[in-house]
Amino acid sequence: MWRRSASFILDRSSNSPPMADTTQTPFQNPDAISAYYQTRAAHHGVITSDWLAQAQAAVEQPDSSVSDLGAERSFNVIDEFNGWRKQPDLAEAVAAIRAMAAVIRASEATTMMELEIELKKASDTLKSWDKTSISLTAGCDLFIRYVTRTSALEYEDFNSAKSRLLERAEKFGEISCKARKIIAMLSQDFIFDGCTVLVHGLSRVVLEVLKTAAQNNKLFRVLCTEGRPDGTGVLLSNELSKLDIPVKLLLDSAVAYSMDEVDMVFVGADGVVESGGIINMMGTYQIALVAHSMNKPVYVAAESYKFARLYPLDQKDMAPALRPIEFGVKIPAKVEVERSARDYTPPQYLTLLFTDLGVLSPSVVSDELIQLYL
Repeated sequence: MWRRSASFILDRSSNSPPMADTTQTPFQNPDAISAYYQTRAAHHGVITSDWLAQAQAAVEQPDSSVSDLGAERSFNVIDEFNGWRKQPDLAEAVAAIRAMAAVIRASEATTMMELEIELKKASDTLKSWDKTSISLTAGCDLFIRYVTRTSALEYEDFNSAKSRLLERAEKFGEISCKARKIIAMLSQDFIFDGCTVLVHGLSRVVLEVLKTAAQNNKLFRVLCTEGRPDGTGVLLSNELSKLDIPVKLLLDSAVAYSMDEVDMVFVGADGVVESGGIINMMGTYQIALVAHSMNKPVYVAAESYKFARLYPLDQKDMAPALRPIEFGVKIPAKVEVERSARDYTPPQYLTLLFTDLGVLSPSVVSDELIQLYL
């Protein structure tokens, strides 16, 4: 189980009154596989027939309810969320932030309290879509914190207050969309001519970092792990080759063998936790261990909307995020297969975190979390 901060427990303890119109019943995934790993195939094109069927089932929603007059379809936050998720370069958390802004726009609330209850219900609906997604939960929580800082008492009427909330919602969405570019700019001083960078998995923010370095005419090469079982490293190597960046593909098991060639490790993150550690694709922890033992810096590129009020103590202290795994041969029923999709890397194995809030050491993350959530 996740260890959460006291403020989070207090937030959860106050049950909000139910609202019936803004969102519909939270969508529950019928399969144990994490919805994130079901649907990322549609973005990256790494699919099997079974996986594609699961992904389609995960995003299908019943038709929106029709009003008694039959004239309009009611607003559905999951439909809005899935609409934004169709954009391949848009992060899942940003899609949720855009959907939450649409909740304010579509709301028929007449008081600030009603509007905040609708936002809370919409947030819970989105988080229920995939309870294993750290960035989705953190993005929704941060949106609520950022938008509702405005007091209705500052304005003469509710409509003025609602307009201010919508303005702040749109601003938060724009800031989140720009995060990747900001991180790429901040990281450029750390990538030098002649260096070799080891990357793991397909992180869009890490790709942006490397792409920006190439555009700045820096000469470097990249070692990509294959990223089993979904081949995300293969996809990243293809993208880098299109940018004419020298790239070498490695077996996941060849990290220690190749580490003496490496000058730095660059990884993304599914979530940044209160300790300053990260939750990321399976294999990140062992790469950080090898790099640390050989005195190689490990840099993390992560947007601030992935900062979560979570405190895992070890690998088994994480909510399970499972994914389908194919070995190419039939596995006997008696053989247990580890399907966990991610691991936890403690802060002592990380050097710096590049975020849209600045370049942070792992020890500073808890302070930034306090600032974000207060």
